[in-house]
Amino acid sequence: MWTIATLLSLVISAALCSGVAPPTVVLDNGTFIGEQNGTTDRFLGIPFAKPPTGSLRFSLPQLPDSYSGVYNATAFGFSCPGVGSPANVTNDLQALLDDVMLPQTPIDEDCLTLNIWAPHGVKAGADLPVVAWIYGGGFYYGGSSRFDGSKIVKRSIELEEPIVYVSMNYRLAALGFLASQEVTDAGVANLGLRDQREALRWIQKYIKAFGGDPKKVAMWGESSGANSVMFQMVTNGGDPEGLFRGAFIESGAPLPLANYTAGQASYNALVNATNCTSAADTLDCLRQVPFDALFAAINTPPWFEGPLPLVDGDFLADSPPTLVRTGRIAKVPYVNGNCDDEGTEFVFASNIENVSEVISSINGSYLKGITTSEVTQILDLYSSNVTLGSPYGTGTNDVLTPEYKRMASIVGDLDFHGPRRSLLEQTSHKQPAWAFLSKRYKSLPIIGAGHETDILNVYGPGDLTDFLVNFVNHLNPNNKTGVKWPQWTSETPLLLTFWDGDVPLNITEDNFRIKGMKLLTDLGQKYPLSPVFT
Repeated sequence: MWTIATLLSLVISAALCSGVAPPTVVLDNGTFIGEQNGTTDRFLGIPFAKPPTGSLRFSLPQLPDSYSGVYNATAFGFSCPGVGSPANVTNDLQALLDDVMLPQTPIDEDCLTLNIWAPHGVKAGADLPVVAWIYGGGFYYGGSSRFDGSKIVKRSIELEEPIVYVSMNYRLAALGFLASQEVTDAGVANLGLRDQREALRWIQKYIKAFGGDPKKVAMWGESSGANSVMFQMVTNGGDPEGLFRGAFIESGAPLPLANYTAGQASYNALVNATNCTSAADTLDCLRQVPFDALFAAINTPPWFEGPLPLVDGDFLADSPPTLVRTGRIAKVPYVNGNCDDEGTEFVFASNIENVSEVISSINGSYLKGITTSEVTQILDLYSSNVTLGSPYGTGTNDVLTPEYKRMASIVGDLDFHGPRRSLLEQTSHKQPAWAFLSKRYKSLPIIGAGHETDILNVYGPGDLTDFLVNFVNHLNPNNKTGVKWPQWTSETPLLLTFWDGDVPLNITEDNFRIKGMKLLTDLGQKYPLSPVFT
């Protein structure tokens, strides 16, 4: 009969045959065998919660059972099931992203795992700062397996500012963000965000064994991952519970969210599609539906891009901008930045030709219920003159349709630039804050310096990587970076700006489209984001 010691010796012996002993970490719930990856050690696919399957589907994340054996942590775990396909990305941008990202692993409900990269040979108790990465994907697709943490850790070693990198999976789409009265009554709303919180708790308990310091964790995210970082900052009354001490936020902010009741129609449709309508407990019935049948129902229109985080009165006690305005936000240092042309990726496939279609899109997809006079105010501030639209600074180029650049400008300011500036205005006098603007990749046809292009400058890696590493180490992005990055304040709202060309970095003023952003931010809070299901 095999013993734990025998199994462990076999795994180690196999690695020794290749001449290299594998990195090994012994925790109270198992022994984890990783692998050396150049100048880093990595441990992949480590469970931080029980598989959310069967009775644990649509349930709070549960601590994993102790594992009395040896866990081969050399391969990514499954990605969490989502819906549809990745957001619209032009072929040119996709090719660039594919160069710096990894293939995504297959999907399975058993997906709550995390991955760790550390400098090779680092010992328990080294107490290195830790960055916890939360991927984006609109809350309906994506996975941690796409991101190679070794690039970040290697660069930190080169800078002589070594860090430990952790990435996590979390439940997506309906499995992670189902919303209804039934879901709220059961206390299981916003499960994807709760998964992230559970992963942060796992880091607190175990990261020291991998060389990290649990007291020096910074969250980092992009797009909906950045929104997630913000939601983690405003949950629990703004008490971080010692789970993190800083935040690095790319293309995200405390977006206004609707009440959970906005998800009821989506919930009812899923119950109907899975033949659970007559069940006494429809939520329990959904737990018992075979996965293939449930997944097929979730991926049937109009579910695409449907579920979102919503205000549940528990994890999200109120709409995030309200929580920020009333001071219920973690008082930690943060960095928040945008790409110049955030809106292009979300508009270029919509083929908006005329003003009537602009109005229809605003009312149908972005600000549901907006009045005619309010739409008129938006159109007055966002000109149809293509030289003023996004991609900005491209003149009469990239005019996909007559109203494309106007609509891209509106969407970019509504969902990204405006919420970022509003956050800074309300918090920068209470906590250190820095802001950036990326104008790189303007030559990309149609989308310019669009959403996701900043990923190229950090997972490339690039100079944004250096600022990230500095921030994780010192809670300040400045250190041997050549350009002094000033804090953002209402009196001096300055941006570190990334450019193409011979002068890649400089400081610019955050004073563009002030009236338009103010209007859109106010309207966004009046007509908050809700599921697209109708």
